[in-house]
Order: sequence, then structure tokens, then C-alpha cells
Amino acid sequence: MKITLSQISSKLSQKEYNISLHERVILKSEADVVVFPELSLSGYLLMDRVYDDAYFIEELAVFKSLSQEKDIVLGCALKDEHRVFNASLYFSEGEIKHIHYKNNLPNYGMFEEARFFFKGEGIESFETKYGKAVLAVCEDLWSSKNIDSICDMKPDIVYVIANSPARGFSDDGLDIEKKWKSILKTTALLSGANVIFVNRVGFEDGLGFWGGSMVIGADGLLKHSLDFFDEKIESVSIERNLSEMQKYMLRNG
Repeated sequence: MKITLSQISSKLSQKEYNISLHERVILKSEADVVVFPELSLSGYLLMDRVYDDAYFIEELAVFKSLSQEKDIVLGCALKDEHRVFNASLYFSEGEIKHIHYKNNLPNYGMFEEARFFFKGEGIESFETKYGKAVLAVCEDLWSSKNIDSICDMKPDIVYVIANSPARGFSDDGLDIEKKWKSILKTTALLSGANVIFVNRVGFEDGLGFWGGSMVIGADGLLKHSLDFFDEKIESVSIERNLSEMQKYMLRNG
């Protein structure tokens, strides 16, 4: 199974640009699944523009068409009547297979998501051509309750899309990258799943996003990673559909 990590820089209030960027990446990719970052169709610091810049589900029909050839994971601000959610969507075989609403909304320091988005409820698994999958959005994975839920589901693959700003610079590296790597490895080991992490790059109003997208195998080892701060689009092959015995051996070997 081959997955394209699409470490891109989206633009605020530019729907046409963001959709076109996604189309180009998807059409060029020869992978089975193409994965974009959190809010990849919207940009991050939407704030008071959140409702105007959010999408109705009907506006995403182009991705249903594109998913006839390959599966797609992307993020956007999604309208549900009067409410707007920070959503991750999985497209496959010409339809939306699953929608996940971010449920752990940060509201501290530089983050104000709880002011502008409605909160989702829980995490669910769903079936794909490539096994059982789970979607999580950034801070969702900083919740032990969510990690426990994922592990109980025993998925084959976990897609984590993020808009993680760079912070904690030191001579020893980037602190936030080390924390993310620990969380992703723990999730992989405890669930027995391949974990796909795609983080954006670029700048918005003083926030710089570090990228560093990575693939963690079901054995908890780093299989592939992208550079910090640069737009990168790379494909990586992963082992899929591990048996329950293989997962057990990886967790206990």
C-alpha cells in the first residue's frame, strides 16, 4: 500500500487556490491514498471568518470524483446547518466514506479553536479497501481517552492530520516534534496500527508551521519523515492489514 504525504501550505480565504492545489497533488500522485493536513482546504487562523470560509458538503463534490481512482484524506472547516466543525474527511470510490469532527479543541496560549468551532464527539473506526481506519485531527491525539478508544478499535491504519505550529526551539532540536513523535509511537505500539501524520507548513499571522510529516509503523518505529518547514509531497509504502497475532507480537516482542 502506498500513501502520499502532502505537506502543503494552504492559504486563508482562498478556496479556489486551495481546491486547485489539492487537485494537482491528487492527479499527480500514483499512491493508493493521498493525505493532506488539518484544515488543508481552509487555512488555520479563520477566527471571525470561520463561517464564511467554511464549506458546505456539496462544495466538495470534486473530491468524490477524484476518489474514483485513489482514496483521499483532507481537512476543512465544514458547515452543518448553523454550526462549523474542524473536520477530517475520507473520500473513496466516489463517495465520502467517513467524516470526523475534531473533539479536543485547544483553547490556550496561541490557540482559540473552542471559540470558533463546535466540538465533535468521540472517534469511530470505519472500513476501507485497505483495512480498518481511524481519523484524528491534531490535538485529538493529545487525549488519553481518544488514544484508549483508538487502541480498543484495533485499526490497521490511523490518519492524523495536523496544523502544529513550531515552538520549543533548542540546540537539541524542536521540542514539539519530539512530543509528537512520542505520542505517535505510543499510539502505534498500543493499537498495532500504522500511524500516518501529516502536518502543514507555511506562515499565518506570525504562526509558523513546522511540517515534519511522518509514518510510524505498527512496531512503533519511524519509517519515513519529511523535512521541517518546506512544502514536500512524497509517497511511502507501508505494510497493511497485519493479523491479530502480528499485532500482538509487535506489542509484546
